[in-house]
Amino acid sequence: MTTTNREWLLAERPDGEPDMDSFELRETDAPSPAPGELLVRTRFLSVDPYMRGRMRDAESYAEPWDVGDALKGGIVGEVVESASDAYDVGDLVTGEGRWADYATLDADDVAPVDPTVADPKAYLGVLGMPGRTAYFGLLEVGEPKPGDTVVVSGAAGAVGSVVGQIAKRNGCRVVGFAGSDEKTAWLTDDLGFDAAINYKDTDDYRAALDEAAPDGVDVYFDNVGGPITDAVFTKLNLDARVAVCGQIAHYNDEGVPTGPRKLPGLIPVRARVEGLLVGDFATRFGEASERLARWVASGDLQHRETVVEGLENAPDAFLGLFSGDNIGKQVVRVSAADEE
Repeated sequence: MTTTNREWLLAERPDGEPDMDSFELRETDAPSPAPGELLVRTRFLSVDPYMRGRMRDAESYAEPWDVGDALKGGIVGEVVESASDAYDVGDLVTGEGRWADYATLDADDVAPVDPTVADPKAYLGVLGMPGRTAYFGLLEVGEPKPGDTVVVSGAAGAVGSVVGQIAKRNGCRVVGFAGSDEKTAWLTDDLGFDAAINYKDTDDYRAALDEAAPDGVDVYFDNVGGPITDAVFTKLNLDARVAVCGQIAHYNDEGVPTGPRKLPGLIPVRARVEGLLVGDFATRFGEASERLARWVASGDLQHRETVVEGLENAPDAFLGLFSGDNIGKQVVRVSAADEE
Protein backbone atom coordinates (compact mmCIF):
# COMPACT_ATOMS: atom_id res chain seq x y z
CA MET A 1 0.00 0.00 0.00
CA THR A 2 1.33 3.44 -0.92
CA THR A 3 2.02 5.72 2.03
CA THR A 4 1.01 9.37 1.84
CA ASN A 5 3.72 11.88 2.64
CA ARG A 6 2.93 15.45 3.72
CA GLU A 7 5.62 17.98 2.88
CA TRP A 8 5.96 21.75 3.40
CA LEU A 9 7.15 23.91 0.49
CA LEU A 10 8.27 27.53 0.23
CA ALA A 11 5.23 29.14 -1.40
CA GLU A 12 6.65 32.66 -1.77
CA ARG A 13 9.53 34.77 -0.57
CA PRO A 14 8.39 36.88 2.40
CA ASP A 15 8.84 40.61 2.64
CA GLY A 16 9.70 41.36 6.23
CA GLU A 17 8.38 38.86 8.75
CA PRO A 18 7.08 35.62 7.17
CA ASP A 19 3.47 34.56 7.60
CA MET A 20 1.42 31.54 6.56
CA ASP A 21 1.34 32.75 2.95
CA SER A 22 5.02 31.80 2.78
CA PHE A 23 4.20 28.09 3.20
CA GLU A 24 2.36 25.44 1.22
CA LEU A 25 1.53 21.90 2.37
CA ARG A 26 1.67 19.27 -0.38
CA GLU A 27 0.74 15.59 -0.26
CA THR A 28 2.71 13.08 -2.33
CA ASP A 29 3.66 9.42 -2.10
CA ALA A 30 6.44 8.56 0.32
CA PRO A 31 9.74 8.14 -1.55
CA SER A 32 11.74 4.92 -1.82
CA PRO A 33 15.40 4.76 -0.82
CA ALA A 34 18.05 4.33 -3.50
CA PRO A 35 21.09 2.14 -2.81
CA GLY A 36 22.96 3.55 0.17
CA GLU A 37 19.93 5.49 1.40
CA LEU A 38 17.45 5.20 4.23
CA LEU A 39 13.75 5.96 4.29
CA VAL A 40 13.27 7.75 7.58
CA ARG A 41 9.96 8.47 9.27
CA THR A 42 10.30 11.79 11.06
CA ARG A 43 9.79 11.78 14.81
CA PHE A 44 11.00 15.32 15.52
CA LEU A 45 11.75 18.25 13.22
CA SER A 46 13.95 21.22 14.07
CA VAL A 47 13.02 24.82 13.26
CA ASP A 48 15.85 27.33 13.55
CA PRO A 49 16.27 31.10 13.07
CA TYR A 50 18.89 30.67 10.30
CA MET A 51 16.14 29.25 8.06
CA ARG A 52 14.81 32.78 7.60
CA GLY A 53 17.92 33.58 5.56
CA ARG A 54 17.24 30.62 3.27
CA MET A 55 13.93 32.22 2.29
CA ARG A 56 15.76 35.19 0.73
CA ASP A 57 16.97 35.28 -2.86
CA ALA A 58 20.45 36.25 -1.75
CA GLU A 59 23.80 34.57 -1.45
CA SER A 60 24.63 33.51 2.08
CA TYR A 61 26.42 30.80 4.03
CA ALA A 62 23.27 28.63 3.72
CA GLU A 63 22.01 27.99 0.21
CA PRO A 64 18.67 29.78 -0.38
CA TRP A 65 15.55 27.81 -1.13
CA ASP A 66 13.80 28.39 -4.44
CA VAL A 67 10.07 29.07 -4.44
CA GLY A 68 8.43 25.66 -4.70
CA ASP A 69 11.30 23.88 -2.93
CA ALA A 70 10.71 21.57 0.00
CA LEU A 71 11.79 23.14 3.29
CA LYS A 72 14.65 21.37 5.00
CA GLY A 73 15.96 21.08 8.52
CA GLY A 74 17.40 18.78 11.09
CA ILE A 75 15.32 15.74 11.98
CA VAL A 76 15.32 12.79 14.31
CA GLY A 77 13.57 9.82 12.81
CA GLU A 78 13.15 6.08 12.63
CA VAL A 79 14.48 4.01 9.76
CA VAL A 80 11.48 2.30 8.13
CA GLU A 81 13.31 1.01 5.04
CA SER A 82 17.04 0.56 4.63
CA ALA A 83 19.09 0.20 1.45
CA SER A 84 22.33 0.38 3.41
CA ASP A 85 24.24 -2.09 5.57
CA ALA A 86 25.00 0.70 8.05
CA TYR A 87 21.50 0.91 9.58
CA ASP A 88 18.62 -1.46 10.19
CA VAL A 89 14.88 -0.90 10.21
CA GLY A 90 13.92 0.50 13.61
CA ASP A 91 17.16 2.38 14.19
CA LEU A 92 16.89 6.01 15.29
CA VAL A 93 19.03 8.50 13.35
CA THR A 94 19.50 12.23 13.03
CA GLY A 95 20.44 14.23 9.96
CA GLU A 96 19.32 16.88 7.48
CA GLY A 97 15.81 16.00 6.29
CA ARG A 98 12.69 17.78 5.10
CA TRP A 99 9.67 19.31 6.75
CA ALA A 100 7.86 16.09 5.93
CA ASP A 101 6.50 12.85 7.34
CA TYR A 102 9.11 10.83 5.45
CA ALA A 103 12.44 11.57 3.80
CA THR A 104 15.23 9.65 2.13
CA LEU A 105 18.65 10.30 3.65
CA ASP A 106 22.07 9.11 2.59
CA ALA A 107 23.29 6.67 5.23
CA ASP A 108 26.70 8.38 5.22
CA ASP A 109 25.10 11.70 6.20
CA VAL A 110 23.24 10.61 9.35
CA ALA A 111 24.32 9.83 12.90
CA PRO A 112 22.84 7.33 15.34
CA VAL A 113 20.60 8.48 18.18
CA ASP A 114 21.04 6.82 21.57
CA PRO A 115 17.87 7.28 23.65
CA THR A 116 19.70 6.01 26.75
CA VAL A 117 21.79 9.20 26.79
CA ALA A 118 18.91 11.67 26.33
CA ASP A 119 15.43 11.92 24.90
CA PRO A 120 15.71 11.71 21.08
CA LYS A 121 14.54 15.31 20.59
CA ALA A 122 17.64 16.51 22.47
CA TYR A 123 19.67 15.46 19.41
CA LEU A 124 18.20 18.50 17.66
CA GLY A 125 19.26 20.81 20.47
CA VAL A 126 21.92 20.32 23.11
CA LEU A 127 23.28 17.20 21.36
CA GLY A 128 22.87 18.62 17.85
CA MET A 129 23.82 21.67 15.85
CA PRO A 130 22.87 24.23 18.57
CA GLY A 131 24.92 22.42 21.20
CA ARG A 132 27.95 22.21 18.93
CA THR A 133 27.53 25.89 18.03
CA ALA A 134 27.60 26.81 21.72
CA TYR A 135 30.57 24.56 22.41
CA PHE A 136 32.85 25.84 19.66
CA GLY A 137 31.55 29.39 19.69
CA LEU A 138 32.29 29.90 23.35
CA LEU A 139 35.45 27.83 23.78
CA GLU A 140 37.18 28.58 20.47
CA VAL A 141 35.92 32.10 19.68
CA GLY A 142 35.07 33.45 23.12
CA GLU A 143 38.06 31.82 24.85
CA PRO A 144 36.64 32.18 28.39
CA LYS A 145 39.03 32.29 31.33
CA PRO A 146 38.21 31.67 34.99
CA GLY A 147 36.92 34.88 36.52
CA ASP A 148 35.72 36.35 33.21
CA THR A 149 32.27 37.86 32.94
CA VAL A 150 30.38 36.28 30.03
CA VAL A 151 27.21 37.93 28.71
CA VAL A 152 24.84 35.97 26.47
CA SER A 153 21.97 37.43 24.44
CA GLY A 154 19.13 35.08 23.55
CA ALA A 155 20.26 33.19 26.63
CA ALA A 156 17.12 31.07 27.04
CA GLY A 157 17.35 29.72 23.50
CA ALA A 158 18.87 26.49 22.25
CA VAL A 159 22.37 27.92 21.81
CA GLY A 160 22.49 30.55 24.54
CA SER A 161 21.36 28.23 27.32
CA VAL A 162 24.23 25.86 26.56
CA VAL A 163 26.75 28.70 26.21
CA GLY A 164 25.97 29.94 29.71
CA GLN A 165 26.33 26.52 31.29
CA ILE A 166 29.65 25.82 29.60
CA ALA A 167 30.88 29.25 30.72
CA LYS A 168 29.98 28.36 34.32
CA ARG A 169 31.91 25.10 33.96
CA ASN A 170 34.88 27.27 33.02
CA GLY A 171 34.67 29.36 36.17
CA CYS A 172 33.03 32.46 34.69
CA ARG A 173 30.40 34.86 35.95
CA VAL A 174 27.48 34.50 33.52
CA VAL A 175 24.80 37.05 32.69
CA GLY A 176 21.96 36.30 30.27
CA PHE A 177 19.42 38.40 28.40
CA ALA A 178 16.01 36.77 27.85
CA GLY A 179 12.46 37.89 27.12
CA SER A 180 10.29 36.87 30.08
CA ASP A 181 10.38 36.35 33.83
CA GLU A 182 9.87 32.61 33.27
CA LYS A 183 12.95 32.51 31.09
CA THR A 184 15.14 34.54 33.41
CA ALA A 185 14.06 32.36 36.36
CA TRP A 186 15.02 29.24 34.38
CA LEU A 187 18.45 30.71 33.67
CA THR A 188 19.26 31.57 37.27
CA ASP A 189 17.33 28.90 39.20
CA ASP A 190 17.95 25.87 36.97
CA LEU A 191 20.96 26.60 34.78
CA GLY A 192 23.12 28.43 37.30
CA PHE A 193 23.46 31.83 35.60
CA ASP A 194 24.64 34.45 38.06
CA ALA A 195 22.21 37.08 36.76
CA ALA A 196 19.56 37.40 34.08
CA ILE A 197 17.95 40.46 32.53
CA ASN A 198 14.40 40.48 31.15
CA TYR A 199 14.98 42.83 28.24
CA LYS A 200 11.24 43.34 27.72
CA ASP A 201 10.92 44.84 31.21
CA THR A 202 14.11 46.87 31.07
CA ASP A 203 14.19 50.42 29.73
CA ASP A 204 17.92 50.96 30.23
CA TYR A 205 20.10 48.02 29.19
CA ARG A 206 23.29 49.83 30.18
CA ALA A 207 22.04 50.36 33.72
CA ALA A 208 20.92 46.74 33.92
CA LEU A 209 24.40 45.65 32.84
CA ASP A 210 26.03 47.92 35.41
CA GLU A 211 24.14 45.99 38.07
CA ALA A 212 24.47 42.49 36.60
CA ALA A 213 28.05 42.85 35.32
CA PRO A 214 29.66 45.49 37.54
CA ASP A 215 33.18 44.53 36.44
CA GLY A 216 32.40 44.89 32.74
CA VAL A 217 32.18 42.27 30.01
CA ASP A 218 35.06 40.00 28.97
CA VAL A 219 33.14 37.72 26.59
CA TYR A 220 29.94 38.54 24.73
CA PHE A 221 28.12 35.74 22.91
CA ASP A 222 25.67 37.48 20.60
CA ASN A 223 22.62 35.65 19.29
CA VAL A 224 20.40 38.72 18.86
CA GLY A 225 22.02 42.02 17.80
CA GLY A 226 20.07 45.27 18.02
CA PRO A 227 19.88 47.50 21.11
CA ILE A 228 21.09 44.77 23.47
CA THR A 229 24.33 44.47 21.53
CA ASP A 230 24.66 48.26 21.36
CA ALA A 231 24.54 48.36 25.16
CA VAL A 232 26.96 45.46 25.70
CA PHE A 233 29.58 47.01 23.41
CA THR A 234 29.81 50.01 25.76
CA LYS A 235 30.75 47.66 28.62
CA LEU A 236 33.52 45.64 26.93
CA ASN A 237 36.70 45.24 28.94
CA LEU A 238 40.27 45.34 27.71
CA ASP A 239 40.93 42.44 25.30
CA ALA A 240 37.25 41.40 25.31
CA ARG A 241 36.09 38.78 22.83
CA VAL A 242 32.77 38.96 20.97
CA ALA A 243 31.36 35.87 19.22
CA VAL A 244 28.69 36.89 16.70
CA CYS A 245 26.52 33.79 16.29
CA GLY A 246 23.13 35.22 15.28
CA GLN A 247 21.27 38.46 14.70
CA ILE A 248 17.64 37.42 15.02
CA ALA A 249 16.62 41.01 15.80
CA HIS A 250 17.43 41.84 12.16
CA TYR A 251 16.43 38.73 10.23
CA ASN A 252 13.13 40.23 9.09
CA ASP A 253 14.50 43.71 8.33
CA GLU A 254 13.79 44.81 4.77
CA GLY A 255 16.65 47.31 4.78
CA VAL A 256 19.96 47.66 6.54
CA PRO A 257 19.32 49.19 9.99
CA THR A 258 21.54 51.95 11.30
CA GLY A 259 22.52 52.51 14.88
CA PRO A 260 25.46 53.44 17.08
CA ARG A 261 28.81 53.20 15.27
CA LYS A 262 30.53 50.53 17.34
CA LEU A 263 33.96 50.28 15.75
CA PRO A 264 35.57 53.34 17.41
CA GLY A 265 34.80 51.88 20.83
CA LEU A 266 36.77 48.74 20.03
CA ILE A 267 40.03 50.65 19.66
CA PRO A 268 40.77 51.61 23.28
CA VAL A 269 39.78 48.18 24.64
CA ARG A 270 41.38 46.23 21.75
CA ALA A 271 38.34 43.97 21.64
CA ARG A 272 38.09 41.19 19.07
CA VAL A 273 34.80 40.63 17.22
CA GLU A 274 34.51 37.39 15.25
CA GLY A 275 31.69 35.85 13.27
CA LEU A 276 30.85 32.23 13.97
CA LEU A 277 29.76 29.40 11.66
CA VAL A 278 29.67 26.00 13.32
CA GLY A 279 30.38 24.28 10.00
CA ASP A 280 33.94 25.58 10.18
CA PHE A 281 34.52 23.07 13.00
CA ALA A 282 33.03 20.07 11.17
CA THR A 283 36.19 17.97 11.52
CA ARG A 284 35.84 18.26 15.30
CA PHE A 285 32.12 17.54 15.66
CA GLY A 286 32.91 14.18 17.23
CA GLU A 287 34.83 15.88 20.04
CA ALA A 288 31.94 18.22 20.83
CA SER A 289 29.28 15.52 20.60
CA GLU A 290 31.21 13.23 22.94
CA ARG A 291 31.74 15.88 25.61
CA LEU A 292 28.21 17.27 25.39
CA ALA A 293 26.72 13.77 25.65
CA ARG A 294 28.87 13.03 28.69
CA TRP A 295 27.77 16.24 30.41
CA VAL A 296 24.11 15.59 29.60
CA ALA A 297 24.25 11.96 30.80
CA SER A 298 25.86 13.03 34.09
CA GLY A 299 23.27 15.77 34.65
CA ASP A 300 25.92 18.51 34.52
CA LEU A 301 24.37 20.07 31.41
CA GLN A 302 20.65 20.83 31.57
CA HIS A 303 18.45 21.21 28.51
CA ARG A 304 14.87 21.96 27.64
CA GLU A 305 12.79 21.61 24.49
CA THR A 306 9.58 23.39 23.56
CA VAL A 307 7.51 20.92 21.56
CA VAL A 308 4.90 21.97 18.99
CA GLU A 309 2.62 19.08 18.10
CA GLY A 310 1.99 18.04 14.49
CA LEU A 311 3.70 18.57 11.15
CA GLU A 312 0.76 20.75 10.13
CA ASN A 313 1.91 23.27 12.76
CA ALA A 314 5.55 23.44 11.65
CA PRO A 315 5.17 26.96 10.16
CA ASP A 316 3.66 28.20 13.43
CA ALA A 317 6.61 26.71 15.30
CA PHE A 318 9.04 28.49 13.01
CA LEU A 319 7.21 31.84 13.24
CA GLY A 320 7.12 31.48 17.01
CA LEU A 321 10.92 31.81 17.10
CA PHE A 322 10.60 35.49 16.19
CA SER A 323 8.14 36.22 18.99
CA GLY A 324 10.14 34.27 21.58
CA ASP A 325 7.60 31.50 22.13
CA ASN A 326 10.25 28.90 22.92
CA ILE A 327 12.33 28.15 25.98
CA GLY A 328 15.33 26.09 24.99
CA LYS A 329 15.10 24.34 21.64
CA GLN A 330 11.97 24.67 19.50
CA VAL A 331 11.01 21.36 17.85
CA VAL A 332 8.00 19.88 16.11
CA ARG A 333 6.76 16.42 17.05
CA VAL A 334 5.80 14.89 13.71
CA SER A 335 5.03 11.37 14.89
CA ALA A 336 5.05 9.40 18.12
CA ALA A 337 7.14 6.31 18.74
CA ASP A 338 4.15 3.97 18.75
CA GLU A 339 2.48 5.26 15.57
CA GLU A 340 2.44 3.03 12.52
